[in-house]
Amino acid sequence: MASDWFRRFGPAPDSDTRLICFPHAGGAASAYLALSQELTPEFDVVSVQYPGRQDRRMEPAVDDIGRLVGALADELAAELGPGGDGRPYAFFGHSMGAVIAYELARELARRELPAPERLFLSGRFAPTPLGSASDRLDTDAKVIAMIRKLGGTVGKVFDDPDLLEMVMPPLRADYKAIGSYAWQPGRPLDIPFTVLVGDRDPVVPVEDAAAWRVHTTARSDLRIMPGGHFYLDQSVPQVAGVVRAALRRAGVDVLGAA
Repeated sequence: MASDWFRRFGPAPDSDTRLICFPHAGGAASAYLALSQELTPEFDVVSVQYPGRQDRRMEPAVDDIGRLVGALADELAAELGPGGDGRPYAFFGHSMGAVIAYELARELARRELPAPERLFLSGRFAPTPLGSASDRLDTDAKVIAMIRKLGGTVGKVFDDPDLLEMVMPPLRADYKAIGSYAWQPGRPLDIPFTVLVGDRDPVVPVEDAAAWRVHTTARSDLRIMPGGHFYLDQSVPQVAGVVRAALRRAGVDVLGAA
């Protein structure tokens, strides 16, 4: 996957299955470094690098979910269409990344491209037509207050003017994107979901995460993890175990169907 949009943390492994990971609002590809280390080389773990951060910091951040999804679909079309390697793949998205993973799966279905084997939807409530007030943050102060509440960034980052100047542009863009996101009703996906949520997440109640099940006609599993919104930071081996078991089961199911 030779593209500005995707990062590996090491050489590409000789794996039959690829896991494509989508970071949270304000996050970068490196958010999945630890998970990648846990799952490689059994799986080819690739993390998405949104514009406006890390080695893409000189590019303008994208402030619209639809444009992000369209750009990613264009990138993946070459891998999934004629001439691609044909390997099975899955998506893992955390928070805003879960929305992007879900909408990207819908867009690939519209383009009649091969679907992911599974969606891992983490730290995010299921989409509804009304959205959520926790996404609609129209000032820097509100964004910073939310990040502090979620525990996603060490507080002192926001007390350093130089660091603040660096982290705010992608945060503004991402919260504008997720705040303006409007779910459009449509046919449910026919893809198994694994939904993960922290038992102390301050903005994603367990029952709202479980509601993802209405967006698929396939099986939806719920995994409640100890911790808050960023439970993954303390539970990488456990989450890797969930991913490993689900993707191994998918492989067995495919072989059985054959």
